[in-house]
Amino acid sequence: MFVLGGLLLQTPIVFADNAENAPDSIAKMYSIGEVEIVGAYRETEIIPPKKLDGVVLENLSCQSVADAVRYFSGVQIKDYGGVGGIKTINIRSMGTNQMGVFYDGIQLGNAQNGQIDLGRFSLDNMEAIELYNGQKSSMLQPAKDYGSAGTIYLQTKTPKFADGKRFHFGATFKTGSFGLANPALLWQQKIGRSASSSASVEYIHANGRYKFRHKRVNADGTIAYDTTAIRKNADINAIRSEISFCGTITDGEWKAHLYNYYSERGLPGYIARNLYEHHQRQWDDNFFVQSSFRKDFTSYYSLLANGKYAYDYTHYLNPDTTLQYINNTYRQQEIYLSLANSFRIFKWWEAALSTDFQWNTLASDMVDFVFPTRYTGLIALATAIKFPNIKMQAGLLSTFTHETVKRKKPAPDKQAFTPSVMATVRPWKHILFDIQFFYKRIFRMPTFNDLYYTFVGNAQLNPEYVSQYDFGLSYTYQSCTSAVTFFNVSTNLYYNDVDDKIVAVPTANPFRWQMTNLGKVKILGVDVSLKTGFQWCKHWNLDLLLNYTYQDARDLTNPNEAYYGDQIPYTPWHSGSVVGNLKYKTWNLNYSFIYTGERYNQSANIIENYVLPWYTHDLSLSKQFILKKVKLTAAAEVNNLFNQQYDVVLNYPMPGTNFKLILKAEL
Repeated sequence: MFVLGGLLLQTPIVFADNAENAPDSIAKMYSIGEVEIVGAYRETEIIPPKKLDGVVLENLSCQSVADAVRYFSGVQIKDYGGVGGIKTINIRSMGTNQMGVFYDGIQLGNAQNGQIDLGRFSLDNMEAIELYNGQKSSMLQPAKDYGSAGTIYLQTKTPKFADGKRFHFGATFKTGSFGLANPALLWQQKIGRSASSSASVEYIHANGRYKFRHKRVNADGTIAYDTTAIRKNADINAIRSEISFCGTITDGEWKAHLYNYYSERGLPGYIARNLYEHHQRQWDDNFFVQSSFRKDFTSYYSLLANGKYAYDYTHYLNPDTTLQYINNTYRQQEIYLSLANSFRIFKWWEAALSTDFQWNTLASDMVDFVFPTRYTGLIALATAIKFPNIKMQAGLLSTFTHETVKRKKPAPDKQAFTPSVMATVRPWKHILFDIQFFYKRIFRMPTFNDLYYTFVGNAQLNPEYVSQYDFGLSYTYQSCTSAVTFFNVSTNLYYNDVDDKIVAVPTANPFRWQMTNLGKVKILGVDVSLKTGFQWCKHWNLDLLLNYTYQDARDLTNPNEAYYGDQIPYTPWHSGSVVGNLKYKTWNLNYSFIYTGERYNQSANIIENYVLPWYTHDLSLSKQFILKKVKLTAAAEVNNLFNQQYDVVLNYPMPGTNFKLILKAEL
């Protein structure tokens, strides 16, 4: 309640501004047609994010957000195979639960296990994906934005209207391998002069059946077995529906968003010799409604208010009575409120205060379930200075948690103070060369599963702390006259120190996790990214994106263990990606390549735990047509072009070569 009180106390008393009545000298001199600029409010970033948007995002051979974020450097994906398989993200080897995923500016939550399945977020309604290492450097942001070691921001499509139209309509149909049928509709409608609405609905069906090769080699080099089988129980039926309203006011904007995702899918499970089929099923119903309001009350004070309610239902069924029959349901609820304030003290100096309150609860029909409830309060203080050649920001996040349970003993109250500092220096005014640095220490609470899961949970489990150090260089070249229209190269050297690291290790049951506290992990890495664009002969354009990551992530928990100093599980030393897009008039050819190097699937770096590198090549070709007033796009994709047989997670085989056809119409 102390945070709720803070929210009320922060409500400002202001005088009405007279901006609407100010004289408009330009209007007296010129008469111009209507020009509509659509887009979210943005501040100048101290350290800009890595970003996928526009043509690059649209032409990637990707079904979901999870497929797209693989092209960011420093990112690992845990993919359990198939169209409907669970897909989670891990950045710089700090763990999935250290990642914050934000949907139109408000964080997605899962207090039960902390895992956000990015496979359920389609690219059909996605405008941009941004990745921040550390945190977003905006001054006007909720306290939750300071609360993760890394963040992914998903921005849905903003309504756009051209040629005086009051609506925009889009329809897409995708079909291909695995029995895929994937129609989607988008309707955007202008409401008055300053507001608009958007409705998006999508259905996806796939049987998920594909061939895979299962081969194991003995330590002496002889083949233990080598067989080909068909992946089963990987089907999915899902419906995503969204409705949003947005608008502008004097010196501000507002948005409301309603989201629902319902799915039924099979969980194909792990494979082993003579074990190629599982029968687990999972039903999910995810709903949230959220709203956001931002206004610059004066040139010195701005306010951002956010609110959200979320309800998540999961039904898990394992009918296998020979192992253990399981038929359980889980219901999560979340209420989130936030007020963020920014104060411009001088033109070059700003300060900010943000206060968040969050309530989470989990209910289940499991025997002896404890029905936990968590109250979380976050208060963030930040200050920033911005000069032409140097920008700096410092922040302090206070996190308070209190929990109650209906049975047994709850986890003790937690309180933590975690600082962050970031800076960018541009030595030369007319050269786009930046030197960047950030330090951040962050605190992560164990999830409800970590603390209370029947037979496994430990209410005394230590929280996880991460200290991050990052030093980066970035150079950008832009030209309107040469063949090279754009060139950017950036490199980051980083060091992460993790205390009491909590790792989620999949068991034979992919819905349930075994939580292990590794203690201490040290991570040293390098990210290199290169973006460039070429234009020649007027109609030819080529865009290239290259990423490379080196990571050395060592378990330094116990010197007496045989695996002390070994690379932690599923962290490759080397990984990278290449994306190329060639455009000629209305033709688009897109090529993408992903490489993940050798790694180990267990703590001990021994030959029995060794996992081979894998890589895939994807290719797509699209053509645009104009038929009367309808814009048509036809595309064909080939994924895993050379039929690479690989596992992202051991014994969860991925598809070989597969195809997709896409037809899109816009009006």
